[in-house]
Amino acid sequence: MGTVFNIQHFSIHDGPGIRTVVFLKGCPLRCRWCANPESQSPTPQIGWTKGECIHCNGCLNGIKDLNCRFEEDDLFWDTTAKCDAKEVKRVCPTGALHLMGEEMTAGEVMEEVEKDAPFFVASGGGITISGGEPLLQPDFTCEILKLAGKRNMHRAIESCSYAPWEDFKKVLHQVDYLLTDVKTMDDETHKKQTGVSNELILENLRRVRKEFPYLPIHVRTPVIPGVNDSKEDIEAILAFVYEIRANYELLPYHRLGVPKYESLHRVYPMGNAELDTEKYMELETCAVMSFAQRPLGGQYGPPKTTPRGIDTMLMGGAGI
Repeated sequence: MGTVFNIQHFSIHDGPGIRTVVFLKGCPLRCRWCANPESQSPTPQIGWTKGECIHCNGCLNGIKDLNCRFEEDDLFWDTTAKCDAKEVKRVCPTGALHLMGEEMTAGEVMEEVEKDAPFFVASGGGITISGGEPLLQPDFTCEILKLAGKRNMHRAIESCSYAPWEDFKKVLHQVDYLLTDVKTMDDETHKKQTGVSNELILENLRRVRKEFPYLPIHVRTPVIPGVNDSKEDIEAILAFVYEIRANYELLPYHRLGVPKYESLHRVYPMGNAELDTEKYMELETCAVMSFAQRPLGGQYGPPKTTPRGIDTMLMGGAGI
């Protein structure tokens, strides 16, 4: 049994081919730019979307433990109260009040994932376990991946790589593909922007390459204004990427998560920050040119997939 906050179908950004992405709750990092704040807490949470509320007042008396109340035009509730999704759906006809996260078994997750199985075969896709951080629920993650393996599905995880090595290693034995972030090589910046040191992350990734020499690793860096948006920042990360023989991708900062902070009555930590598009294009050109000159080959950009789900460029980059 584990806690899931979303199952996304037909994803093309979370590994090779068309994928079903299972998002698990709980994350050890607190990235200031996080686009999924509902993923951070390991337990289900109530959220409220103001624009969908019709002020029917069903929530005010429908779930007494929540102690819902309107203050001016906003709904507030007891954030420590517990309730289930069925209760919330019963009292809120529009879904404005909603539960973020629910407990599921691995079998229930796979029932949902298997709906997309025909698309996996045609595209070389499969299942990706993401979050939050799947390594915070290592046993549940392994259980899902084992069931997927029995169904001959391509299996990936999307991880921040901040976890005890034994948990990481246990999960990697069930994985065909690893997606991970390297946000900055500067430890002080990492602590300030995510709340944790990057030392364990870098150590874990070095161990991944040493103990799993043939595992494809795809490193991504979200380019965040004022955090890691200089050429020196990206060049330092590229040197590490080459060290662990991984492939690489830059992702532009975006503000799509802002409404989620509002639904949780949280302040978005990045304020009004915007990414300089021209600067981002310069950094991407730098990364592309760097990979073009890389002696071991490798790939910059999203995974390129054959119909059987093998990223030949990535495998070349891993020294295979």
